[in-house]
Amino acid sequence: MAFELVSLLSNYIEMTSHHTPVVSMNLFVTLLCACIVMGHLLEENRWFNESITALVIGLCTGVVILLTTGGKSSHILVFSEDLFFIYLLPPIIFNAGFQVKKKQFFQNFMTIMLFGAVGTLISFAIISLGAIHFFSKMNIGSLELADYLAIGAIFSATDSVCTLQAGLLSAYIIKALYFGRHSTDREVALMILMAYFSYMLAELFDLSAIVTVFFCGIVMSHYTWHNVTESSRVTTKHAFATLSFVAEIFIFLYVGMDALDIEKWQVVRDSPGTSAGVSSILLALLLVGRAAFIFPLSSLSNLTKKSVTEKINLKQQVTIWWAGLMRGAVSMALAYNQFTRSGHTQLRGNAMMITSTITVVLFSTVVFGLITKPLVRLLLPSPKHCTGAIYSDPSSPKSLSAPLLTNGHDPEAALGRPALPSPTNLRMLLATPTHTVHHYWRKFDDAFMRPVFGGRGFVPFIPGSPTDESDHQWK
Repeated sequence: MAFELVSLLSNYIEMTSHHTPVVSMNLFVTLLCACIVMGHLLEENRWFNESITALVIGLCTGVVILLTTGGKSSHILVFSEDLFFIYLLPPIIFNAGFQVKKKQFFQNFMTIMLFGAVGTLISFAIISLGAIHFFSKMNIGSLELADYLAIGAIFSATDSVCTLQAGLLSAYIIKALYFGRHSTDREVALMILMAYFSYMLAELFDLSAIVTVFFCGIVMSHYTWHNVTESSRVTTKHAFATLSFVAEIFIFLYVGMDALDIEKWQVVRDSPGTSAGVSSILLALLLVGRAAFIFPLSSLSNLTKKSVTEKINLKQQVTIWWAGLMRGAVSMALAYNQFTRSGHTQLRGNAMMITSTITVVLFSTVVFGLITKPLVRLLLPSPKHCTGAIYSDPSSPKSLSAPLLTNGHDPEAALGRPALPSPTNLRMLLATPTHTVHHYWRKFDDAFMRPVFGGRGFVPFIPGSPTDESDHQWK
């Protein structure tokens, strides 16, 4: 199979120049299909996942192209930061928000914000100051203060500002006009376009587009998704997941290929020791910077928790620290944006930062990624009485979810009784209300938001609509 792939690449690359775009797309689609097939075959593997598989295939493809072009190029497609940020990143972030477990997310919102805001500042300060201290003593070329600050932002930045107008607008339009009575295609198209519109609107006003589209996904899953027909629910759920999946595989495949871009490595080829030293320092700063806020802020968060099961224990803290060490295409795109002009640079310092970022991305994705799954199984083993998966409410965008950070507390199993299906979030809240932020938000949501924008239990029953009788009993 490998020999056939090499022959295919060689034959395609030797074709005439006017066929180059078609040849490139054919090769890239072939590689995407290969990544999907290999990911499926390695589904049960305890080490590999599809991201690592795509990265490795990208690296191998880059090597083959380098050999067949005489060391002139490792690219099939010309990739830019604009392509990444405008077309590939939005579906990944949106689907993450669309599939998030909202109740758990907002119950832990203060802890998440503590990590996202205060933690990011701590990590940013450590990485930036460390880069200034170490790199200024090394012969890596001229770097300004803005470059050192950019290094800290590249390896630690987390946005925390969002706008929700697009998600609410789509919910109101679909609820008021009820597109599904004529065509589910219009519902699906409107949801997809409004999701993308939220991202571009934030970019237009220089806001945080990444977190905007993330929260747009949460809002759409909370309101809009319950206003569409059943067929539109199934379609949108799988459409968003598929777009996210393909974009993610595309990104990791290209990252593997771009890692061997000969232009950047030629600038720093006379000092491989310095390049390795810079990459090692960045990895060390990444480890220290994340540990410097995960463990102290987790302890601070635990002071506000009354129940032992709600506190973040040491094993969970280690898991959170380790799982956040991997860096990917976002870091590479930010590095390209800061240290290159149109993807090219001849400045030694800039080229050093680009190649070091590539090294950190490859090392963290492959090495940290390979260890993550076994580490989670070691630190957070699934209880023997637990099946390993919890089926969510069928009226939510998620069909199957498995808790990552759990203390294994199951009172039903402890009493020797079989585990019962989890009740819906609304039913649990009505049965055991709690005076928390989530409780007060639900009261506000039921009184003001859902009557206007719709949602589960607040959409008038119409034959063929997503509302069923089970929704009305909880109104």
